[in-house]
Amino acid sequence: MPPATPRQMRALAWVRDYITERGYSPTLDELADGLGVSKPTVQQYLRALEAKSLIVRQRYAHRSIEITRPEYAPGRGFELPLLGRIAAGQPIEAVEVPETVDVGDALRLRVDKELFALQVKGYSMVEEGILDGDYVIVERRATAENGQTVVALLPDNTATLKKLCRFRVSCG
Repeated sequence: MPPATPRQMRALAWVRDYITERGYSPTLDELADGLGVSKPTVQQYLRALEAKSLIVRQRYAHRSIEITRPEYAPGRGFELPLLGRIAAGQPIEAVEVPETVDVGDALRLRVDKELFALQVKGYSMVEEGILDGDYVIVERRATAENGQTVVALLPDNTATLKKLCRFRVSCG
C-alpha cells in the first residue's frame, strides 16, 4: 500500500486538530470548508485514509471519523523515538536512550518510513548547518547516496554523523 499523500495527510491533521479542539469529528461539509475542497474530494481523501488504516468511519453515522493510529491521535503531537546522542566529530558509544521527541506535524507525511531522532554532540557538521545540541531526524536505511549526511555505525560500537563521500569525489 503506498503511503498517504501530502493532501491526505493534511486532511488527517485537520480532522485531528478539529477533534482535539471540539471533542468530536467534523462533518464532511466542515472538512470540505476547512480544507477548501469539494465534498467529493473529501470523500476520496477519507476513503484513501481508511484503505491505509489511518482512520475508521461508521457507515451512515454522523461525525464518525476516528483516527486509528496512536501517533496521530487527537491531542498528541507526532513523536519519534530519541535513540540517543550522535557525535559530530569524534565517534561516541552508540547507546540507546528510551525517550521521544515531539516533532509536531513536520514529519506526518513520512508515515511509510522508519524514522528516529538523535541529538547532536559536537561541531564537525557546522558547515552543513547542524550544530551542537540540534536534533537530527534519521531514516533507517541500508544504503546511502554520495553526498548524503549519514549516521555511520562503526565496528567498535561507536557512531558518528558525517557526510558520505566515496572515492574522493566532490560531495558539495
